[in-house]
Amino acid sequence: MPLSHRSTLTQYLIEQRRRYPGASGDFNALILDVALACKAIARAVAFGELGHAPCQDGGAVGGTGVGTVVGNVGGGINVQGETQKPLDVISNDVFTRMNDWGGHCAGMASEEMDDPYQIPPQHPRGKYLLVFDPLDGSSNIDVNVSVGSVFSVLRAPQSVVESGRDVVEADFLQPGTHQVAAGYALYGPTTMLVLSVGHGVVGFTLDPNLGEFMLTHAHIQVPAETQEFAINASNSRFWEAPIKRYVDECLAGKTGPRGKDFNMRWIASMVAEAHRILMRGGVFMYPRDTKDPSRCGRLRLLYEANPIGYIIEQAGGRASTGRAAVLGVQPTALHQRIGLVFGSKHEVERIERYHAQPHGVDMPSPLFAERSLFRS
Repeated sequence: MPLSHRSTLTQYLIEQRRRYPGASGDFNALILDVALACKAIARAVAFGELGHAPCQDGGAVGGTGVGTVVGNVGGGINVQGETQKPLDVISNDVFTRMNDWGGHCAGMASEEMDDPYQIPPQHPRGKYLLVFDPLDGSSNIDVNVSVGSVFSVLRAPQSVVESGRDVVEADFLQPGTHQVAAGYALYGPTTMLVLSVGHGVVGFTLDPNLGEFMLTHAHIQVPAETQEFAINASNSRFWEAPIKRYVDECLAGKTGPRGKDFNMRWIASMVAEAHRILMRGGVFMYPRDTKDPSRCGRLRLLYEANPIGYIIEQAGGRASTGRAAVLGVQPTALHQRIGLVFGSKHEVERIERYHAQPHGVDMPSPLFAERSLFRS
């Protein structure tokens, strides 16, 4: 499509706002602030090693603006018990600074902050809550693999809006069905913003000449059928029986019960995994396992599983804990973890059926059954 025929993100949001004649415009402004934060993070990511290469004057390449890692940034331990990389800290700061001044947010929550972020007293407070993972997959930065940002928008409780009080953890503990928008930015060969405001899923590509997100994917749909799955196979000894069964059946290929060959993928960046599935189908599994019995899963419910789940379901796919819809889970803590399975609807539903079946009798592995990959 010629550039002149493409909508910008601003134009798209205006068109969506016309569905609601009484809308104030605060929501559109919030999404545009989020998009601006994503542009700034994309620039920071693009610098790579140049962002913290020392210069003779003791500074860093590129000056001291966004995109340059300056001083002793990163290296701390966040609330997840994970070591923060410099870009984790910078990306979190970008998100908060870009969204705390406009009067659209009542408060924010992030993977990188123990407690909710309060809007500074000099700025007005709004009616939305913003939760985000500022840089998903940051461990991939060192090897130049795609990373991204994930965000979710919730309505602030009425008590917050009316009183203007500080937000507390309980204000954010809303099920995924309460989201009013969700999206992610992908920082790869091109920078993309994938967004749902409750009317399907659309994708925008950042035009580096104009500095604008341009609509390039108007109606994203997840194919219902697939022959690809993504899982970290190194954890196979900790998987529950239904996941083992599903993966074994996929690996058995045409000779197994599925009757077709599957490809396995694993990027270790959930944004990149979700994007691939949105573009061509597939199923992603980071299920609950027995590696750490104290945890119900590895991914964070509020700012990873819920926004990705919302996008996937708006695109006709399915997002699940493996047992039930992830968007229906009532959160109990700000940094709650959960198992997550999402992607092509028929595959996720199959995994849910396997979990629903009794486990009293072990299922024979198709890899070692009479019709197996290892028969002579």
